[in-house]
Amino acid sequence: MKRKSILLISMVLLCSVASMAQKFALVDMEYILKNIPAYEMTNEQLSQLSKKWQNEIEAIQQEAQNMYKTYQSDLVFLSAEMKTKREEEIVKKEQQAQELKRKYFGADGELYKKRESLMKPIQDEIYNAVKEIAADKGYQMVVDRASAGSVIFASPKIDISNEVLMKLGYSK
Repeated sequence: MKRKSILLISMVLLCSVASMAQKFALVDMEYILKNIPAYEMTNEQLSQLSKKWQNEIEAIQQEAQNMYKTYQSDLVFLSAEMKTKREEEIVKKEQQAQELKRKYFGADGELYKKRESLMKPIQDEIYNAVKEIAADKGYQMVVDRASAGSVIFASPKIDISNEVLMKLGYSK
């Protein structure tokens, strides 16, 4: 009788633990983003803008280099006052290039702001789709495979990336 009671209690505990098991899912954000045309267009737009700004900065840097070469060749003919004036102009041009670089590519620069404004709607749409799928299927946690460096292996059965794409209207 004692044995049956222990067995019965063990079975009840196992069933209760199994019913409390949490469900997990994976998504691969890189895969999802590669399959969204708006993301690719946004990346191309940002790349073109970046190249344009980089060319603008390089043109100013080249101008500063040309000014310095001219200064070097004219050095023997310049008075002390003219030397100082030219040096200040060269430094000012180099500072202008550095300032533009900070303005466009700095931590809170124009490229960052543009990327944020263009990518946020796409990321929000993906987040909402993942959230809906998680709520519908009862997932307690959804992990991004692309950014979770500590995930060594995960069964493809729990990857919901294609479901997310279908929810967004991009069938795979």
